[in-house]
Amino acid sequence: MTSTTSELLAALGVPAAAVTGGSMTVRSPIDGAVIGAVHEAKAADMTAAIARAQAAFLQWRTVPAPKRGELVRLFGEELRANKSALARLVSLEAGKVTSEGEGEVQEMIDICDFAVGLSRQLHGLTIASERPGHRMMEQYLPLGVVGIISAFNFPVAVWAWNSALALVCGDTCIWKPSEKTPLTALATQALFEKAVTRYAGAPAHLSQVLNGGAAVGEALVDDARVALVSATGSTRMGRAVGPRVAARFGRCLLELGGNNAIIVTPSADLDLAVRGILFGAYGTAGQRCTTTRRVIAHESIHDELVARLERARAQLKIGSPVEPGNLIGPLIDKAAFDAMQAALAAAREQGGEVTGGERALAQQYPEAFYAAPALARMPAQTDIVKHETFAPILYTLKYKTLDEAIALQNDVPQGLSSAIFTNDIREAETFVSASGSDCGIANVNIGTSGAEIGGAFGGEKETGGGRESGSDAWKAYMRRTTNTVNYSRELPLAQGVKFDV
Repeated sequence: MTSTTSELLAALGVPAAAVTGGSMTVRSPIDGAVIGAVHEAKAADMTAAIARAQAAFLQWRTVPAPKRGELVRLFGEELRANKSALARLVSLEAGKVTSEGEGEVQEMIDICDFAVGLSRQLHGLTIASERPGHRMMEQYLPLGVVGIISAFNFPVAVWAWNSALALVCGDTCIWKPSEKTPLTALATQALFEKAVTRYAGAPAHLSQVLNGGAAVGEALVDDARVALVSATGSTRMGRAVGPRVAARFGRCLLELGGNNAIIVTPSADLDLAVRGILFGAYGTAGQRCTTTRRVIAHESIHDELVARLERARAQLKIGSPVEPGNLIGPLIDKAAFDAMQAALAAAREQGGEVTGGERALAQQYPEAFYAAPALARMPAQTDIVKHETFAPILYTLKYKTLDEAIALQNDVPQGLSSAIFTNDIREAETFVSASGSDCGIANVNIGTSGAEIGGAFGGEKETGGGRESGSDAWKAYMRRTTNTVNYSRELPLAQGVKFDV
């Protein structure tokens, strides 16, 4: 383990014994160096953790929601005090450039703020009853144990989206992080435990982290005591998780793949569009579910736009994400690099003209996998274009009419994020209408990446249909009950039914 990583973990409250001597080797994508050896949980450990979480839930659900919000407020304070250290750890373990690591921790802070306010607004409805002397209402009540399965590319923020809301809703959480980013999970849990020590009366085991492989995840998914499984990852993972949770009539919140497009119209501000596309396509080395995978440009401006993108692409600085000025960090591992090369080979076979995509910095970092951002000019939306490759690859396509562009945008299995750059209000309104983008996120004059926590995040089709973070996403973490209170001395039946005894 590098001294930098060990010092960060110690500062964040992670004991050295938790990250040394284990069977799960952790390598930094920056240089391939071993930065930890985490102890791997077994399926039986998950079963025991669920029992602890269920016992904690029975206590936590009785705590008034604003008091539950106080714990999340304290956790937000710990995140603020430790933002730089946790962000640095995110960069070291996930390969994000410094500003993106800091942005991820800021997203955690923001969702804590949101959840604290939400703790005083977990509201239901009062409904008019047809029966005199009766009141009908809806309540939202704590749900139970929430299982959280997260991916490597947002190793801490996605957990916070779920856990901050779940905790104020009265639930308890069990976190199964990606095997590629266990250190940031342990650090986040340590910060949460610091908040718990400052909070009077919190039951033990409100939040637990279990690092492990598929068997640990399966034990979480299959246990009927887990009321909600929130899983973020690939569509392949979702196909495995969803049916297993459904088979036991549990709830599932799936945030899966994206194949996000930006339409650029003749009226668009091309300077603005180029900036939005560059970050969307190449930020985080293309390893976001909201990464811009496709640009669909009008035939009258396509070539000019692509020429601008090509010039800018070639100037993006590749290098260690913790060194100032670098914008493109490493891919997470060799498998990701190999998948990128296979996709570019397929693009060429399917008629594409590809620039970039080659391995970079191999002599400096022989055990790491940096890649030049790639741009592929495609003759049509071929099979590879419809496939999500988690890498910095941008496909470009031409269109003649807006209807054709929207049809291309929607003609992929995924439905997460989308955008249009236009100064024509009719085009903008059409894009966000029922006949426009079929994605969960549809933006105008802004890219596909970088969602704020105030809006519900998620998508349709093979993206899974789940919604996390803001708006009314909190309802997924609660159960709804309809109540009718009779304060009269009569007992009328609904719909005028008579049953006189």
